[in-house]
Amino acid sequence: MTRISPARLVAYDVLRAVSGSDAYANLLLPTAISRAGLSGSDAGLATELTYGTLRRQGTYDAVIEIAADRAIGRIKPEVLDALRLAVHQLFATRVASHAAVNESVELARSAGGAKAAGFANAVLRRISAESADTWIARLEELSRSDDERLAVTSSHPVWILRAMRRALKAEGREQELPDLLDADNASPAVTLSALPGLADVPEDAEQTPYSPIGFRHAGGAPDPVVRASGGRLRVQDEGSQLVALALTGLPDMPGARERWLDLCAGPGGKTALLAARARELGASLDANEITPARAGLVRQAIAGVPLDVAVHEQDGRDFAAAHPQVYDRILVDAPCTGLGALRRRPEARWRKSPTDVGDLVGLQTELLDGAIGALKPGGVVAYVTCSPHLAETAGVVADVRRIWGDGVEELDARAALQRVSRGVLDLPVPSDGSGHAQLWPHRHGTDGMFLALLRRRP
Repeated sequence: MTRISPARLVAYDVLRAVSGSDAYANLLLPTAISRAGLSGSDAGLATELTYGTLRRQGTYDAVIEIAADRAIGRIKPEVLDALRLAVHQLFATRVASHAAVNESVELARSAGGAKAAGFANAVLRRISAESADTWIARLEELSRSDDERLAVTSSHPVWILRAMRRALKAEGREQELPDLLDADNASPAVTLSALPGLADVPEDAEQTPYSPIGFRHAGGAPDPVVRASGGRLRVQDEGSQLVALALTGLPDMPGARERWLDLCAGPGGKTALLAARARELGASLDANEITPARAGLVRQAIAGVPLDVAVHEQDGRDFAAAHPQVYDRILVDAPCTGLGALRRRPEARWRKSPTDVGDLVGLQTELLDGAIGALKPGGVVAYVTCSPHLAETAGVVADVRRIWGDGVEELDARAALQRVSRGVLDLPVPSDGSGHAQLWPHRHGTDGMFLALLRRRP
């Protein structure tokens, strides 16, 4: 019997949890690696196998269907995950084909017995008999449209690539779509932030190109660095840093004695940054998060900031309604599809559907509308999503502006980002001439963060 390596076993177990229990790989994998005692190259292999398989799942499923001569839905999920893991090794790693096939066959055997092992062996022998390029060419030939061809080869659902194309077209950059899809399938660098006024970027670190507080760790896992700093150095995407800094860096607002609010605070990364900046400027900060577990994460995130931050646990719409005209600045980091972070959470592309967008847009609109009601006259709300989908971004802002009419004005979010950036950001003006800004993985190396700034008129 072939021995299954610990790294492959960890990757397989995480894939099973993701597909079978709707787990999130970014939350589960570090714990699984630690429990298995993996380090160094073994931990790296488990990470690559897990994320690589999830990112390219759509392509691999199309290949498996051909080789198995049956629909994906007719393959036992436990066996299918073993096949996906094997195809990733065959197509995208330097793992010897016999190791990829034999160990995945054993995974199938452990899940479904001898019959499952025989099926997996036959499918993988067919797949390994030809190169990845040959299989991709076959998928292209079988595609019924250009969009279907691009979807299967880039491993994105058709509806997502069309939404991405529309968002890029709104900037006159439709031709960048292939670069964006490639960026979604690339492993992102781990970025950290040094909370302003509380920590400095380490001297031996590589500073990020745009955020003045962002850096990339010189080597090894960042967890020891974060723990040693007491949370004042923290893992945080550069785009998340920039949108929070943009709200706190508005030039015509005093900061001192202002009241700030993070309305949808979980898990607390932006809350910690707002707290550090509030401390610097002499402002106060409240936070709200509807989910108790995530509210607990917010409290952990701000523990290293010497500022008294009240963390409430309410529906953001109810909290805003109960605090009319109270706050000077509000961050609405709204629940969204997460399509701007597919490189970090690749499973999201297979879980979300167009119907999710419609459900979220209603919530996003109500949260932003409520936040404006909670602003003092002259106050500013930053509306943020980690999604470039136009319905979740420009569409929500337009709807709320119609609701408030002359009661609100949109500020120039692009100028606000440039003001806090240490480099020049490529931020084209949208075709509708609005003031919002969109960051992109392929263009800026950040998650796909959207920012709009709305001021309540006096």
